[in-house]
Amino acid sequence: MSELKRVRAAVLLIGDELLSGRTQDLNLREIALFLAPLGVQVAEARVVSDEIEEVAEALNALRSRYDYVFTTGGIGPTHDDKTADAIAHAFGVGIDVHPEARAILETHYKSGPLNEARLRMARIPDGGVLIDNPVSKAPGFMVGNVFVLAGVPSIMRGMLLGVGPHIKGGAVVAARTLRCKGLREGDVAAGLTALDEKFAGVSFGSYPWFGPEGIGTHLVARSADPVALEAAVAELAALVQSLGVEPVEIEA
Repeated sequence: MSELKRVRAAVLLIGDELLSGRTQDLNLREIALFLAPLGVQVAEARVVSDEIEEVAEALNALRSRYDYVFTTGGIGPTHDDKTADAIAHAFGVGIDVHPEARAILETHYKSGPLNEARLRMARIPDGGVLIDNPVSKAPGFMVGNVFVLAGVPSIMRGMLLGVGPHIKGGAVVAARTLRCKGLREGDVAAGLTALDEKFAGVSFGSYPWFGPEGIGTHLVARSADPVALEAAVAELAALVQSLGVEPVEIEA
């Protein structure tokens, strides 16, 4: 079949609380699962502290390498929320209160004051396009190929709904998983390498598991070419059977 377009993204997770271990990230998985059906594969993720230079440096490296970059965190109302300023710095543009973002917050906080801290959430880099926030209303934004989203998982998840129309994806990668009870990685390694060399358009992975019922390995084949994937899975199953194990295909 003709060559399939590959579209890749990076995720930049921002926050000292992630690096300290105080907060466990949940956003990377959500973003990857959201993008995969759109034909975009997450190829890299980084975690950086709440420092403008650190964020800008990482962002510039990622946005030049990947089709899209998603940032999460650092767009709230407190002094340590520096992502908007870092984005402006990375793109070399100014930043100011966005009229539409301000109007959204004024409506949301009509029963209470839109104080200086809350107004920080309306500061958008010049040229930024707002991303709707159906959960807490303070908008995210898009600059170039960069999507700037909240760090709170429930809010970030809501913002993703506004991201889809801006994405131009490529080939959708499908995955097939074989659960192989009693199979050790070392037993299948050589055969898996041979299959990886044979099927250029298919990637293979092995993931051991341990539990009360014993040990085993999940073998995963991924490809954007459904014909090649079907053939690869058939040979993968035959390989496992030749080792005395009956594979079971599972949803994963």
